[in-house]
Amino acid sequence: MKQENDTIGNNENKLGIWYRLVRRYRKFQLTLSPQQNLLYGFLTYTIMGWALLCVPYFQKQAVGGLDSLFIATSAISTTGLVTVSIFDTYTWFGQLVIMLLFQIGGVGYMTFTSFILLSRKSPLTHWHQRVLNAEFTMPRGFELKDFLKSVIVFTIIIETIGALCFYIAFTRAGVEPNFAVWSSIFHSVSAFCTAGFGLYNDSFEQFASNTSINSIISVLAISGSLGFIVVTDLWNRITKKTNKITFTTKIIFGVITILLALGTLAIYFFEPSVNQLGEQKLMASFFQSMTALTTVGFNTVPIGSFSLGVLLIVISLMYIGASPSGTGGGMKSTTLTALLAIMWSRIRNNGRVTFFGRTIPQERLYVATSIFILYAFVIFLSTVLLAMTEDFPLNQILFETTSAISTVGLSTGITGDLSTLGKTIIIFVMFVGRLGLLTFGLAILARKNKLEIVENETDLAI
Repeated sequence: MKQENDTIGNNENKLGIWYRLVRRYRKFQLTLSPQQNLLYGFLTYTIMGWALLCVPYFQKQAVGGLDSLFIATSAISTTGLVTVSIFDTYTWFGQLVIMLLFQIGGVGYMTFTSFILLSRKSPLTHWHQRVLNAEFTMPRGFELKDFLKSVIVFTIIIETIGALCFYIAFTRAGVEPNFAVWSSIFHSVSAFCTAGFGLYNDSFEQFASNTSINSIISVLAISGSLGFIVVTDLWNRITKKTNKITFTTKIIFGVITILLALGTLAIYFFEPSVNQLGEQKLMASFFQSMTALTTVGFNTVPIGSFSLGVLLIVISLMYIGASPSGTGGGMKSTTLTALLAIMWSRIRNNGRVTFFGRTIPQERLYVATSIFILYAFVIFLSTVLLAMTEDFPLNQILFETTSAISTVGLSTGITGDLSTLGKTIIIFVMFVGRLGLLTFGLAILARKNKLEIVENETDLAI
């Protein structure tokens, strides 16, 4: 009896210690800025994923700690660069951990917990709202509660439909039915989260001529990269909560359409390696353009075989990237719009920066120029460092660093051959790319300040 009481007492004592630790961590979180909370949040998930992937039970074959850290960081950042084969190296449980990491990385680490609170009719705390507003850039007029519901509901619906479509396509393509189930779920989540992780060692090169699989990936990736702003905006318009879609949504649709078309035409006419696909040449050209711009990172043609000119075009598409508040990375399409607006307004000697007759708030212009400069600086610095530590051509190194900072996952084939220092550099670049360069800078250096809003300005989410 005494032993039983001692056991209960010890358990209660342990629970008390755990409770105190949780409370202290909670107090620590409240002292942080929203950007710092995001940094520590994603860092925590990265470390947890790394620890799990290092467990031998999750491995088919032994893998170094640095490679597991590389995979965990690549997953949480939804990049897709890998130093080892996911299928050959990790068991089903290891693959599940990787999938959960890029699911969290794609949708946002605060999103699911906040949605659970809303589902239980509990109001979001001020702390939750501040962190979510830092994680998702939204134009004025968007309700955070409606936005979160749109994110979760749309994610569940689109990934479920994607998995069902993948299963049909995979089984018709000759994939073993049992493996096709897991493959369909894994690749549906990976494509929508623009993670680029696959269970096939050649990405999707073996399915280069499969129209169904190419189409499913494209729809999922574009849906994720368009951003949840667009989804929420369109839903509000359909349900007649609003009378018109926002300026941000119009810009996102316009820019992505133009860039996809230009990228497709450039690859179609100037890339010799797609000629071997014959009648599927146009589809392959579109897919490679789409995978770079949406930052999904899958490929159906070996990227290492691309000519130098087309490689630079792909680098440009990766640099621009997807849209704000979506699953994709990159500088963002609206950032490009703001930069073009600044240039056009200066050329025409306008006192205000306008785009299609709409004035863009000065604060958004500051954000756009800061992001552009920071991205250029990190790409330059990491390229210089890798050029000093690695023995690869400059074009391959530049491609790798751009792919890492924009969380794309495309590679010319050098990732697995990077040195220890080279892998460490790419790990840091991928993590910062997912967090966002401006968010990372604010987390490290920023002082608190208030944003002044001018009433007659049209908002544009960057």
